[in-house]
Amino acid sequence: MIYLDNAATSMVKPPAVVSAVTEALTSLGNASRGAHEGALKSNRLIYRTRMKLASFFGAPRSEQVIFTNNSTEALNIAISGAIRKGGHVITTVLEHNSVLRPLYRIREERGTELSFVQSDRRGCVDYEDFERLIRPDTQAIVCTHASNLTGNMLDIYRIGEIARSHGLLLIVDASQTAGAVPISLSGTGISILCFTGHKSMMGPQGTGGLIITGDTEVEPFKVGGTGVQSFLTYQPREYPTRLEAGTLNGHGIAGLSAAVDFISETGIEAIHAHETELAGRFYEAVNRIPGVRVYGDFSSRDRCPIVTLNIADIDSALVCDELACTYDIAVRAGAHCAPLMHEALGTAKQGAVRFSFGYFNTDNDADAAAEAVRRIASEVL
Repeated sequence: MIYLDNAATSMVKPPAVVSAVTEALTSLGNASRGAHEGALKSNRLIYRTRMKLASFFGAPRSEQVIFTNNSTEALNIAISGAIRKGGHVITTVLEHNSVLRPLYRIREERGTELSFVQSDRRGCVDYEDFERLIRPDTQAIVCTHASNLTGNMLDIYRIGEIARSHGLLLIVDASQTAGAVPISLSGTGISILCFTGHKSMMGPQGTGGLIITGDTEVEPFKVGGTGVQSFLTYQPREYPTRLEAGTLNGHGIAGLSAAVDFISETGIEAIHAHETELAGRFYEAVNRIPGVRVYGDFSSRDRCPIVTLNIADIDSALVCDELACTYDIAVRAGAHCAPLMHEALGTAKQGAVRFSFGYFNTDNDADAAAEAVRRIASEVL
């Protein structure tokens, strides 16, 4: 199988990730729940991984690296815990439902008003719209770093400057970019960065986190056992236990730790260059095929390795099935949990077919996928 669904999850993992999870399954106890060697080993592993992630993302304090099951949980914690009742929040039409649904919930439950930065037909935004939408009661900007549909990246550092100049929180969804492009929180206006471990980080599913910068206050989304301060009737106030109720996924965190090592040793710039070259190679080939429409802005290499397209007016699910059944190529069709972006692109009814490249893909993968698109298009035109 040619696997080109890396924007959903990276299926091929570095061998060290597999080894780390396997070893952890037979040796880790429950962190902070005992003083025996298994529990202490788990504690040490989680502590080291927290330190690695703080360094990897340029975070100021490792104790404000919070582990979660995925970026969806991280975004729920950030949006629910950092945005106060009422007021106003700015977001964009590029967002995944992991951002949209938590925002819709606080709109319903807390009366928070939402404004949306719009995009053009290429999925590009006007950054001045962020400024124009700011009101006296605006609390935060919540936005993705890159669209999971088009691959277009937002300049989060420019948005960070806008947020900082107006005293706003900036919550960033880095689901598509963490591990794929360099991200540094040092000296930016980013208040909370949310990431997942199983996409470009190349770690196991069930891993992710949020990183809090500065003095941003985040209230617990869930409460429960922490293994410490057990006689308190409320969740401990210190990070990270403040936001980490329950047993952590130590086995997954072991794999995530190995994945961070792999990315650091390989070089994130080298990874990004390879993935970008593959996506560009595929784009150049399919963009010349009659009847194929490609979505997104390809004028810049500063983007994620995603190429999304449609073939004439064929339903995207049918194209996806043909790629899988006839050519053994795995891609993603449909709405991609990004309804507003599809509406902006005019693809809400048809959906779209997304090809997303990873570090372990090859030139042959890109060429075979382009040839499959050419053949399918030739059969219907």
